[in-house]
Amino acid sequence: MSSALVVVSVTTLVVALVSALALSLVSCRTMRLRFGEEASAEAQRREETRATISRLAGALGAIPQGVVICDDGGREVFRNPVAKAYVRGRHGEALVEQAIQDQLVALRAGGVPPRTLDLYGPPRRVLVLSGMALGDGPSPPGALVLVDDVSERRRLEAVRRDFVANITHELKTPIGALGLLADTVAAEDDSSVVRRLTERLTEEAFRVSRIIDDLLDLSRIEADGAPRCETVSIRSVVSEAVERVRPLAQTRGIELDVEELPRWHAVQGDQGQLVSAVANLLENACKYSDAGSSVEVRSRVNDGEVEVEVRDHGIGIPGRDLERVFERFYRVDPARSRETGGTGLGLAIVRHVATSHQGEVHVASREGEGSVFTLRLPTGNRAGDFPLVGATSSPTNGDDPT
Repeated sequence: MSSALVVVSVTTLVVALVSALALSLVSCRTMRLRFGEEASAEAQRREETRATISRLAGALGAIPQGVVICDDGGREVFRNPVAKAYVRGRHGEALVEQAIQDQLVALRAGGVPPRTLDLYGPPRRVLVLSGMALGDGPSPPGALVLVDDVSERRRLEAVRRDFVANITHELKTPIGALGLLADTVAAEDDSSVVRRLTERLTEEAFRVSRIIDDLLDLSRIEADGAPRCETVSIRSVVSEAVERVRPLAQTRGIELDVEELPRWHAVQGDQGQLVSAVANLLENACKYSDAGSSVEVRSRVNDGEVEVEVRDHGIGIPGRDLERVFERFYRVDPARSRETGGTGLGLAIVRHVATSHQGEVHVASREGEGSVFTLRLPTGNRAGDFPLVGATSSPTNGDDPT
């Protein structure tokens, strides 16, 4: 009996011990699983954080602004490629880097307003540095400085202001003249005087019309973007431009000396825009040449480009004005421009046409000797690649570049 009780007691104890051991093992296993799950979640969170940081760094590296980030101790923790260019830089870059460090120091002491840096170059640049704390409270976890190059923005704003001022001035003068002339005509009884005044009215009206037409042409060229892509014969372009300007040349006693242009001189682009560009060069040459002189037109191919050269023997352009003659409404001699009816937009149209055709226009000049304008455009054709826009006959022996 007692032996049976002992056996039962021992069995119960063993079962209890086994149960306890099993519970302990399960508990340990559960703890290990829980710890493993937490570690796995933590690792996943770290991986997600690293991926997020990588994406953010990539995004900050793609923006055009410079970005510098520091921690609460002032230690730099991130700098994108644009901002890296200022490190160990020279001249203007060194000034920008010093300004960045000053902004970071100021941010640790409190708020700091944006700072504008004018770098006179060349090229001239305007940079705006903006600093901000990363977080609220008296001890933010870090700070950021953003370096924004606003040079092009400021240039466009200046161009816009100048354009509004110039167009206001250009239209105000003839419109004011129209008003005065109209009042005078209304009060005049002499028919000969009235006739003379009405001629002046007509001239001023045409002047306003020319300004508006040139503005519309310039606006259309800018709005069109890339021109139509067609193979255009330079011979045809020059011929049409010459016919357009011939009445002006005859009125002023200017001879148009056009060399026979090879038919295979061709470019890819919009014939109408190209004719407008060459016609404006010819018109400009005629207006600033003396009676009895000549305007010469030549064409040649050089290093994969067709060069159309317009040479005059007029008053020339001062060296200080050479860089500005292609600006809208800019005139070297405002009095002569008003006398000849110039709008100040012709050369701006030439520049925009050249740019839209991936080309360029240059000028060389000496005062009192004349000017040479050269329009350079990428070639768009070779011998035998016909037909050409504006060409009506097949190439002759004289046209063959070989």
